Amino acid sequence: MTEWLPPSLIFFVGALLLPLLPGKARKIAIIAVPVLTFWLITTLAPGTGWHYQLFGHDLTLLRVDRLSKAFGYVFTLNAFAAFLFAAHLRGWHEHVAALFYIGASLGAVFAGDLISLYLFWEVMAVASTFLILARRTEKANRAGFRYVMIHLLGGLCFLAGILLHLHAGGSVGFEAFTDRSLPAYLILLGFLVNAAAPPFSAWLSDAYPEATVTGGIILTAYTTKTAVYTLIRGFPGWEILMVVGGIMAIYGIVYAILENDMRRILAYSIINQVGFMVCGIGIGTALALNGAVAHAFSHIIYKALLWMSAGAVLHMTGKSKCTELGGLYKSMPFTLIFGCIGALAISSFPGFSGYTSKPMIIEASVHQGLYWVWLVLEVASAGVFLHAGIKFPYFVFFAKDRGLRPAEAPAHMQAAMFFMAFLCLFLGFYPQPLYAILPFPVHFKPYTFEHTINQLQLLLFSALAFFMFLPLLKRTDTISLDSDWFYRKGGKLFVSVTDRVFNGLNSWADKVFVRRIPELTARFFASPGVYLQKLVLIPYYRIQGMSQQPIQQEMGRIERRAREGAYPVGVGVLLAVLFLTVMSLLFFIG
Repeated sequence: MTEWLPPSLIFFVGALLLPLLPGKARKIAIIAVPVLTFWLITTLAPGTGWHYQLFGHDLTLLRVDRLSKAFGYVFTLNAFAAFLFAAHLRGWHEHVAALFYIGASLGAVFAGDLISLYLFWEVMAVASTFLILARRTEKANRAGFRYVMIHLLGGLCFLAGILLHLHAGGSVGFEAFTDRSLPAYLILLGFLVNAAAPPFSAWLSDAYPEATVTGGIILTAYTTKTAVYTLIRGFPGWEILMVVGGIMAIYGIVYAILENDMRRILAYSIINQVGFMVCGIGIGTALALNGAVAHAFSHIIYKALLWMSAGAVLHMTGKSKCTELGGLYKSMPFTLIFGCIGALAISSFPGFSGYTSKPMIIEASVHQGLYWVWLVLEVASAGVFLHAGIKFPYFVFFAKDRGLRPAEAPAHMQAAMFFMAFLCLFLGFYPQPLYAILPFPVHFKPYTFEHTINQLQLLLFSALAFFMFLPLLKRTDTISLDSDWFYRKGGKLFVSVTDRVFNGLNSWADKVFVRRIPELTARFFASPGVYLQKLVLIPYYRIQGMSQQPIQQEMGRIERRAREGAYPVGVGVLLAVLFLTVMSLLFFIG
């Protein structure tokens, strides 16, 4: 029976039941949900299930194959570690948001059609926003607003692409797009927004560092990696993705090197690492796609470990800027060790998980003769070790001692970091379990003499460059401008312009229609005969050549007659004739 149960259902049920449980039961339940879901995924049989009708289409909630199961496994492993790390939380609000977010991510991964995928896509955007708002700071509130607005933009592109695709007679099933049409490109754009591809990448480095300590760990795993999954499923072999991925790989490095905040360094590093995966998808061969999946799997694990290390530091010191940290190796040695394992894993150091996944993508580019892709990825690999492999642990745990002596992270945080560190080492030395769940048969062997020597030379060169240019790399308390500057400033400019235009129009309308016209109307009806006589006689007298003073004297006599109630009969008859003439014209024109 369980072989056809959607994994997302367990997370959604858990989210609904969690507020009803007492404290201890809640802590057990939050750990049990990912464990139970992981077991469920192991029992899922290949095929489809949970078909339903919506909007006149046959939809599928559960599509099981090697690709969806691979992402399902790592999503639940990360959820287990993240919830273990968050065991100190007393409230349930953040946990509920995280359960809905992870459940929606699993729903998207196992969805068999575009409409179901879109529904889960939007739930992800909303639920993840609460992990940012949960920090309850002004910065978090603003970042959360920008975050959800960008994701709504991406969702609208996705939805427009779906509607146009269906209108053109396309299938509702979510399969690889072969027709490079406008609907397909709109859907691709929606996916790339969630993948944090420039120029839409600033939401990641803007929002993730403003999330709570535990929320940041959860956020790093799902939105961008769900986007990677959808790109693998929908756009393998699209050459434009090699260009996009190469830009992402370099873009993330440049900003990570410039950044001062440790969690923002790791946020930019996500963009860099996702760039490798997007490049692999663009190459589109079996080796490249296997590399993209394997690297997404490894990345979720070591990136969570790095964010746990940074989160533990933030939790114990309340500080996140490199200029405020340093010397923490003296009081937080285990956090340092776990952070260094994550740093070596992301740098693809031999013996760590990144070394058994990332080189698959680089090797695939060589096999296809794409040497420009190979060169970009090799440069990006050197940059990764520069900013995440060395810069992060050096400036946070070593560098200048600021005199901070916080206690070591709590035991449950250390347990979560130990679990992820173990996976980094296990998959680094023995990657066969990972290779066994990849979409295609794997013939890649990472531990050849040539691969190992080349990688060690690259890493040593990066380390040498770091320490040679260390005076230039020392951080200052500055802010790096990213592409979000345009919509931050543009948003203010838009509000300012619309405020002036529409409020100015409103002020003019108030002055004319609310004040001036009623005032003139009241004055007219107080003595309509006088105004009509003036309207006719003043132009008439001027045509006759009468000067201004006699005209004013004549108008004065008319006003005195009106106050005394004495109108000339001829004038009254003239007014009546003019009125009837105007009404007759209006009647015949109408």
